[in-house]
Amino acid sequence: MKHIKMAAGGLCLAALAACQAPQVQAPPPAVQPIEKYLGDADNALRAGRTEEAISILRKATEQHDTDKTAWLRLAQIRFDQSNYGEAITYSTEALKREPDNLLASSIIAVSGLRVTSKSLADLSNRNNLTGNVKSEAEELAELLRGAIGERRLVEKPKTTGGPRMKTTTAANPPAKGGSALDILK
Repeated sequence: MKHIKMAAGGLCLAALAACQAPQVQAPPPAVQPIEKYLGDADNALRAGRTEEAISILRKATEQHDTDKTAWLRLAQIRFDQSNYGEAITYSTEALKREPDNLLASSIIAVSGLRVTSKSLADLSNRNNLTGNVKSEAEELAELLRGAIGERRLVEKPKTTGGPRMKTTTAANPPAKGGSALDILK
């Protein structure tokens, strides 16, 4: 009986000691060079796996949080997909890392113009472009005229429908693989 009590006590002590033993944690995953992430993302894009490429690039932004490159690639992918909201968000992140980046600024400008153009066309088609919205749109048009050197941004409406956007490089979508910077040239 004495041996049983000692064995039971020993088991209890062993169990308590095991509970207090430090847990061995797996080491954090090794940080890959940014070039590895970019190459993997490019390969995924070439294979038509866009969402996989985006996942890889997001991982790159976590591992290399001060580098703008992955953010710019994300912005360009979303811009090419006409997902202008995300393109603007990713470009803004790139600008936080490199405030003078022309590509990031271009993606933001062209994406914003495309969203604005679509919204104004929708409002105009519904004949709801009045009051403050109309005056603000006119002020924006004046600002754009000065910025791109065009006298006229919209053509006079034909017999039906609202104003139509004049064909300019900023209003046309980029060719496949084009960038927002190409549009502004």
